[in-house]
Amino acid sequence: MAIQMGATIYLGSLLGEWLDAKFNNTNQLYYKVVTLLAVFIAMYAVIRQVLNITNKND
Repeated sequence: MAIQMGATIYLGSLLGEWLDAKFNNTNQLYYKVVTLLAVFIAMYAVIRQVLNITNKND
């Protein structure tokens, strides 16, 4: 789970950097927004996996 979470956030930050470079954005708005979105997606995925594991043990 930790590797999946880290990879999601890392790929999100790479996408944000690419978008900033492509659209010539100097204040790194895309980097910040996409990285934050990737953090939320990673957290959602981890919570969902933990709930699935917990429900299987019941």
